[in-house]
Amino acid sequence: MSEVQLKITGMTCGHCVAAVTKAIRAVPGVQDAQVDLASGSARVQGSADAQALVSAVQDEGYSAQVAA
Repeated sequence: MSEVQLKITGMTCGHCVAAVTKAIRAVPGVQDAQVDLASGSARVQGSADAQALVSAVQDEGYSAQVAA
């Protein structure tokens, strides 16, 4: 199992966190995901493709990139 860190911008509230979390968890291969509003980040565990995770977040209307 691998871990991907994402930097997410545009989240402003708990609803945003819930929407992003739901979108990430729907990506095939995701085993767990924690989204943090304060840091604007997500930690995703599993075998999901990083670009698929970014696309899922962007489809919800937020900006995302793989954190270095």
